[in-house]
Amino acid sequence: MESSAMQFVAENEMITQQFGIFDLALKLKKGSLALFPTDTLPALCSYPKYSKKIWTIKKRPSSKPLILMGGCSDDLFEFVHPCALEESLQLAKIYWPGALTMVLPTIGNFSKYLNANSNAVGFRVPALRIARDLLMQTGPLATTSANISGETPVKDAMEASIQFPEIPILAPIPWPSSSGMASTVVEWKNGKWNLLRPGSVVLK
Repeated sequence: MESSAMQFVAENEMITQQFGIFDLALKLKKGSLALFPTDTLPALCSYPKYSKKIWTIKKRPSSKPLILMGGCSDDLFEFVHPCALEESLQLAKIYWPGALTMVLPTIGNFSKYLNANSNAVGFRVPALRIARDLLMQTGPLATTSANISGETPVKDAMEASIQFPEIPILAPIPWPSSSGMASTVVEWKNGKWNLLRPGSVVLK
């Protein structure tokens, strides 16, 4: 067996908490955190109502919001305030699925699960098919990059499992390659789009 193949087998066996989409979705529904790949960076996730666990395990300041990721636009826009719907739908048609996160005002008190400082929440539909398949099974999830706050983002399943060894991880492994670059973040505010973070998507 070639060394690269042997390395893959060894690493695959080291990741003991591997689950398919259905089983991982069940764990999430019971309050578990989980790790899964996206088109940008590997993600650490939970259902929104369990999102405090993400801030705790990641050692992330509560002032830093999480992103709500969904399998399709319809699953996300039900949380968006009507004032921002028309323009955000136009942008979604161009850039979703993809590496664009839109920060939009929300309805009700939903934002409390993802953003302690504002009623605005970041929304994204990832381009990676297996990520969308999971999200279609679970519904929208609170997400963030799979690394301890302040440390370098992980690149693959092995690095994610080392960073968070007790967290269930989406199979099969190895994961599809990601860009390794964070999503572009834009915010809709008072009828205008503002760039909050440059990333792999350049708006036209």
